[in-house]
Amino acid sequence: MTSTEPALPQEFPPTLREVLLRRRWLGVLVLCLVVAGVFAWLGQWQLGRAIDTDPPPPGATEQVRPLTDVIEPGKYLAESAGGQRVETSGTWLPEDFIVISSRFNDGAEGYWVTGQLRVAERTSIAVALGWAQTREEADAAASALADAGPVETTITGRVIDDEGVEVPPRTDPLQLTRMSPAALLSRWHDVEQLNVYRPYLASVEAPAGLVDISSPAPTQKSPVNWLNVFYAAEWAVFAGFAFYLWYRLAKDAWEREVEEFEDAAGPEPTA
Repeated sequence: MTSTEPALPQEFPPTLREVLLRRRWLGVLVLCLVVAGVFAWLGQWQLGRAIDTDPPPPGATEQVRPLTDVIEPGKYLAESAGGQRVETSGTWLPEDFIVISSRFNDGAEGYWVTGQLRVAERTSIAVALGWAQTREEADAAASALADAGPVETTITGRVIDDEGVEVPPRTDPLQLTRMSPAALLSRWHDVEQLNVYRPYLASVEAPAGLVDISSPAPTQKSPVNWLNVFYAAEWAVFAGFAFYLWYRLAKDAWEREVEEFEDAAGPEPTA
């Protein structure tokens, strides 16, 4: 009969290098490489979005362009197109001159007179025509524009994003304090199957009875979006953490093996 002798105990505990090179931890390392690669790709993508390689030249917003070249009805306004001067032609709808309150012009609070400009068949854009210091002046200018009838006009103005809809005050549910084409649309006439531009126009020149709206050129923005740069750095940190996690788990396993080896070996004999 043959007998199998018990395996001799290991003389020394494994080194950290030996544990790291085991098949199990090499497999975990491959998984971490895949995860880190995904994080690196996300960081590169985020960094590509952070830097505008083709920023608009200085003063580009002051060059008057056709409205249809800048934005289409129903589309959101691109950040680079905010404040762009545009020109368009259309016909005023006389029943849709509406006054908006709490509008500031060079620090003075007053009112805007707005209108619906029909720029194409079943297509309109909201226009802020001018500013008035008192409600009486604004109402008088709106009435004069309405009495003129459906006048055809060509208008130049800055295209500005929708300010959003707000809950009207209880004291006056019909009062508007924000320039919102969506809110104005609910009060316009002849709106069935109507295409509406999401932004509005702030007219450069006001009609009689109103003051020109103060609308300076937008400030030149930096071509670098630092928020996206921060996000890209975060993805790089996540990629590095994947390798750290692999090393930390393997080291913890190695430390446990060392402790088990020392416990199995027992205390060292005393002299």
